[in-house]
Amino acid sequence: MSLDSLKAAVPDYAKDLRLNLGSVIGNSDLPAQQLWGTVLATAIASRSPIVLRELEPEAKANLTPEAYTAAKSAAAVMAMNNVFYRTRHLLSDHEYGTLRAGLRMNVIGNPGVDKTDFELWSFAVSAINGCGMCLDSHEQVLRKAGVDREVVQEAFKIASVVQAVGVTLEAEAVLSE
Repeated sequence: MSLDSLKAAVPDYAKDLRLNLGSVIGNSDLPAQQLWGTVLATAIASRSPIVLRELEPEAKANLTPEAYTAAKSAAAVMAMNNVFYRTRHLLSDHEYGTLRAGLRMNVIGNPGVDKTDFELWSFAVSAINGCGMCLDSHEQVLRKAGVDREVVQEAFKIASVVQAVGVTLEAEAVLSE
């Protein structure tokens, strides 16, 4: 199970995805922890069993146990936050924005890894889940921490390719039944 196995599973009509998967993961300039934490968090967020099964072992091998857990935590907390804050933002009654959230999200304050890495993973998950408020919030924290736009873009490139591969492979699985 690996990146190569996942690339081999991508059908020929989606060759661009295969090539992009190789470049955004296989040729990334991100440090290993940022890269593989982003890969793991977005694989979880993609909701694709195939993608997660293929990428998780390599992510686990490239992450410390703390980073592995933190990447999973980013995917988990952002699954909740992205729905909550996206809904709040989309409602025409802006009074919801003044109400206390009342949701626990302690892991954001103490993720067990470098906060910048956790913010990057949270940002990437937010890209998949489509929460504009969360994207803006995490991007601002990353930029204030000195993270270059190119690094932020790497995270959403990974998110977009992982998501697209998941959608494509899940469609193929259904169509081959």
